[in-house]
Amino acid sequence: MPATTKNSESPRRWSSGSVRSQIFALAMPVLTEQLLSFCVALTDTYLSGRLGPSVTNAVGLAAYVGWLASMIVGLIGVGTSAIVARCWGRADFEDARAVLSQSLVLGVGVAAAFSLAIVPTAPLLARLLGLEAESARIAVGYLRLDAIGHVFMGWILVAAAGYRGAGIMRVPLITLGSVNVLNVALSFAFMYGLGTPGSLFSIAPMGADGIVLGTVVAKGLGAILISAVLVRGVGGLFVVPAGLKPDRTTTRRILKIGIPAAADGAVMWGGQFLFLMLIARMGTGDSEGIALAAHIVGIRVEAITYLPAVAWGAAASALVGQSLGAADTDRAIAAGHEAVRQCGLMAIGITLIFFFGADQIYNVMHKSEAVRAEGIPPFRMLALFQVPLVISIVYVQALRGAGDTRFPLAITAAGVFLIRLPLAYLFGWVLGFGLLGAWAGMCVDILVRAILSTARYVGARWVDTDV
Repeated sequence: MPATTKNSESPRRWSSGSVRSQIFALAMPVLTEQLLSFCVALTDTYLSGRLGPSVTNAVGLAAYVGWLASMIVGLIGVGTSAIVARCWGRADFEDARAVLSQSLVLGVGVAAAFSLAIVPTAPLLARLLGLEAESARIAVGYLRLDAIGHVFMGWILVAAAGYRGAGIMRVPLITLGSVNVLNVALSFAFMYGLGTPGSLFSIAPMGADGIVLGTVVAKGLGAILISAVLVRGVGGLFVVPAGLKPDRTTTRRILKIGIPAAADGAVMWGGQFLFLMLIARMGTGDSEGIALAAHIVGIRVEAITYLPAVAWGAAASALVGQSLGAADTDRAIAAGHEAVRQCGLMAIGITLIFFFGADQIYNVMHKSEAVRAEGIPPFRMLALFQVPLVISIVYVQALRGAGDTRFPLAITAAGVFLIRLPLAYLFGWVLGFGLLGAWAGMCVDILVRAILSTARYVGARWVDTDV
């Protein structure tokens, strides 16, 4: 197979040139994609806020489950991105295509298994958060319908991981960007209805069900779009039929990197769900569910910090992997540091917006005065930890780009189970500070993981990781 795509577009490598300009160039498409994704999360939270705390809690639970789904699929995606980046760095394009093809099959299989597991476990997840009666009914229906979309996203996310490893950022941007734009438009249309009742093209208002239906339909259309790209080929990367057949050697290479990354994600999710359960049980009577709704709103808004963090982390991951593939360790090390510097400047701006705009943010996002009163003080505190959050995310993604996924797993487990949960229980329950106390434990966890990930990256032992 020649080192060109089916449409004769030559592959581009990122293993030489200015690190600063290349980090920025690689990050910007991902940042745009993440911005659109953030709009979806914000839209779902906003729409649920029009329907009351019970729907907000259902949407929040679905968001956590969707997060777990993406991390489980990350079992394949992280390994795919790291290996494709190394292959691209040493100009072994055939191996990169074979790895991507094998990864797609694995990714869909993992996503399908996860989706099937959601159907019987949805009522249990609702009970674990203390949701009852109408709230539980809404949450269970939402989770089960949303599970269909996880299969589509398994295909999309693994493909996106492969293209990011090759430094072809426009494919994930166009695909996931289209999914996100459609998601917002369809969720609004299905929730509120569209057209004149009784007309041929009218859509009856569906309430909470409309929010999730818009999400599933958008993901299905995105899967069709990325499939067309994979067959046609862009930037030198495309599916090869031979790579779709099971291959133990390639699978082992992917899983060697991916299993610790998936375990990292599972540990983080498990800890976060326990954290969510702790918050869900705060308050009784009229105040029941208020802390959880305030938490959901704050966390969904705080996701804006993840936009630049994920973008510059993805850029660092691609450049680190390709530089190591080209045997340029100095360039690989410089890539992570430059990504942190660029992204850190944006985090400072986000800190100021969150701190001084907390009142306005909650006033827009929820109609309940109780939810606003509960969420504003802890949100201001969390604003002060956005720079450490960015540092930890970018350095961890840079480490994963090198194939170093075991250390991030260790610091995640320690941070969640030895710091976040114990301190959240102490401050939130024992000392009675409620949501503010729970988030204090979260903030200490963020700070510690930022320090440990920085120390790991600066030590540079990861440059010898074998993929």
